[in-house]
Amino acid sequence: MVSDPLLSAALATIAPPGVMVDHRLIMSGDEHALFAEEVDAFRNCAVGVRRASGAARVVARGLLERIGHKGVALPKSRAGPPTWPTGILGSLAHNSTVAVAAVGTTDNVRGLGIDVEPAEALPDDLLDFVTTSRERATLNSDPYRGRLFFAAKEAVYKAVFLQDRRFLEHHEVEIDLTNRKAVLRGGREVEVRYTISTQLVALAFF
Repeated sequence: MVSDPLLSAALATIAPPGVMVDHRLIMSGDEHALFAEEVDAFRNCAVGVRRASGAARVVARGLLERIGHKGVALPKSRAGPPTWPTGILGSLAHNSTVAVAAVGTTDNVRGLGIDVEPAEALPDDLLDFVTTSRERATLNSDPYRGRLFFAAKEAVYKAVFLQDRRFLEHHEVEIDLTNRKAVLRGGREVEVRYTISTQLVALAFF
């Protein structure tokens, strides 16, 4: 697998017991890694999307093989997220250069989400849209001016969607980077871990 040594070391610090996380640098030809059961959902997508989605599934299949699930297809569900084997929770993400995956068992987690973002500031015109006023007051804890908040919220959305089957708005989630948690409107708390290296990666679970 084509990997980034700095990112590999960083990812090793964020996975809780019972959860595995890995990555792959997206390469030309990764679009052909999609299994027959997975291809239809991406048939009308640009090659870059197919390539990144194939790379993410390569990572996920490698993680699944470690726990006895070899050569598993991960087709998109009707709602959008991949369909995982019984007893498994997982999450995929990618940007233009890197694909990541997180995999755990339902014995260890009830919700799991991951996101990867480039290590750069969030555009100013998105800052108010993504962050709450309380989060903006703590931007000094995010050297990428909102990008960590964005990544963390994307991870939280995925973790919660697996159980609640509904999408959240950005302001329905408030991230506390210092205490590594997210508080959802209604009071539910989700643990958040993140790492900053060549990429920003956020992992959410409960």
